[in-house]
Amino acid sequence: DLRELQSPFSPQQTEVAQMPAGVAAVDMASSPGKQRLDRSRSPPRLAGVMELEAKKLDPKKVQEDDLVDGYSAEQIFSSGKNQSGFTYDDLICLPGQISFGVGDVSLMSSFTRNIKLRVPLVSSPMDTVTEANMAIAMALEGGIGVIHTNLPVDVQAREVMRVKRYKSGFIMDPVCVSPMTKVEELDALRKKFGFTGFPVTENGQMGSRLMGLVTKRDTDFIQDRKSTLVSSIMTPAKELVTAHEGIELQAANEILQTSKKGKLPIVTKDSLLVSLVARTDLNKNAEFPHATKDPSNKSLLVAAAIGTRPSDKDRVRALVAAGVDAVVVDSSQGDSVFQHDMVKWIKKEFPDLQVIAGNVVTKRQAKNLLDCGADALRVGMGIGSICTTQEVCACGRAQASAVYNVAKLARSYGVPILADGGISSPGHIVKALCLGAGAAMCGSLLAGTEESPGEYFYADDGARLKRYRGMGSIDAMKKGSDDRYFGTTSVVKVAQGVSGTVQDKGSVHRYMPYLSQGIRHGMQDIGAKSVEQLQQMLCDGELRFELRSAAAQREGGVHGLHSFERKLFQA
Repeated sequence: DLRELQSPFSPQQTEVAQMPAGVAAVDMASSPGKQRLDRSRSPPRLAGVMELEAKKLDPKKVQEDDLVDGYSAEQIFSSGKNQSGFTYDDLICLPGQISFGVGDVSLMSSFTRNIKLRVPLVSSPMDTVTEANMAIAMALEGGIGVIHTNLPVDVQAREVMRVKRYKSGFIMDPVCVSPMTKVEELDALRKKFGFTGFPVTENGQMGSRLMGLVTKRDTDFIQDRKSTLVSSIMTPAKELVTAHEGIELQAANEILQTSKKGKLPIVTKDSLLVSLVARTDLNKNAEFPHATKDPSNKSLLVAAAIGTRPSDKDRVRALVAAGVDAVVVDSSQGDSVFQHDMVKWIKKEFPDLQVIAGNVVTKRQAKNLLDCGADALRVGMGIGSICTTQEVCACGRAQASAVYNVAKLARSYGVPILADGGISSPGHIVKALCLGAGAAMCGSLLAGTEESPGEYFYADDGARLKRYRGMGSIDAMKKGSDDRYFGTTSVVKVAQGVSGTVQDKGSVHRYMPYLSQGIRHGMQDIGAKSVEQLQQMLCDGELRFELRSAAAQREGGVHGLHSFERKLFQA
């Protein structure tokens, strides 16, 4: 028989071996001429199965190794047989033992070598995500914001100064009007901004001389609203109750209460308006115990993005003068001689300034920037919701693989990484931390909040939306972000991103607590009481993962319903 000559098995064994694994085994006590098949186990695994069955009968003989499920990150990402890149959705974290409450979970983590965050969230330096309002809100909630670089140098520096000067409870950028503003124009401002009182300054701008204050009561009975000027109806400055710059919030609130006024302008000794305290905000002046502050002067921390052009050295100087705490060298592919030179120059000129370099996705890229002196690395290429780099340039890496591999190298340098992109839920943030990230940088997750730049508008179906675009989109490139993609001098600009819309998410002050609480619940289920413990479990192989099939991913989401309504949280 040819089959006997080609096979090391007997004819009967060959017949069984050709069957699917686990389907059949030879029963030596079969009836004559035929062999009865036992479909419960296969010959190669028979001894192991019998041993396991014996253990099941005697629980005392079950060893610790028999209780280990799943795989370590090292086994998944560093196996010589693995030739695939994995995303966050490809992985699931296996639960551990809970021995503490969710309120006991600490989210303290690292943004850079020297900057810690109480909540490991960073807003992305995109022109539809982070300017001063977002940076202030992020810092108050325990994260940090990175102000984008699609701004003139002086404007970006001014945004940084707004964050550094911010004090909780003080309105640092009140909408002002000039004495020549007409009542009709005032009505339009009230409709647009939703409040009724406005400081009147010499040129209608914040920082100029205070001339008076105009409220709704001053305009209620004005008939000729098209020609009546604010100067003729306002309460003049000499009749106002004001306070001098440097006053504490508690003292300002006491003045409002005793004077029974609605607004308290804060002015310099030269009567220049610097801020405003409103009576309606007295009950809104919440304390922010997790705020990211400079321990020396209690100002909020803020970062800003820069490019790699020679002119960006002037931008760095201006940002340092404005008080910036960290700069992010903004490039889609960070391993370039231009970025190497920029990082080295910054660390030489401003040794105390924290520098986040990137973006990188490989260990070799990371090492080159770490050797230049980077204080943190930004990891991610082509995986953002509005990014098309992988599609257009055929270059990038699946994010979970990138985060794990780069974080492993960066850890040996004592440098944290930021997982930038691919984040669409608290679960993705938990997975980024599980793979070694110090914090997650979010773009689309925070776009659409009240604090993000841009105006709301309504879709045909009534949904309230804001515009959101990638910094590689043509619209953003026209504003200056082409330097990020090495396209400043290109005649033809190749888009590596798109423009779109995102739905209204409300205020960051309501959204961030939802995200941070979701992270805490995830860490509690895993059995980690802190980010530090979580990443020690990663290094020790205690943190276990499994890869998910497409069916498992479907099963892990909402399914089997005719329709459903998703409510993210209840404040």
